[in-house]
Amino acid sequence: MVRRWIPALVLGGVWWWAVLRLLLEPEHTGLVEGAVAAGGWGLSLLPVHVAAAARPERSSDEPGAGRADLST
Repeated sequence: MVRRWIPALVLGGVWWWAVLRLLLEPEHTGLVEGAVAAGGWGLSLLPVHVAAAARPERSSDEPGAGRADLST
């Protein structure tokens, strides 16, 4: 679990660094800061919270229980 949080924290820190640098020192920022800030904002628009729902197992007396599930 820690392996997932470390890259997220590092990337979040880089994004905050770019945003704060754009806000506090706009005359000294460049293309990299703008690209990092815009890219992080663009990633926040993705629906990363969407996940596949787990379906309950069918019992053998339900209709269609013998069919193969072709939705996967």
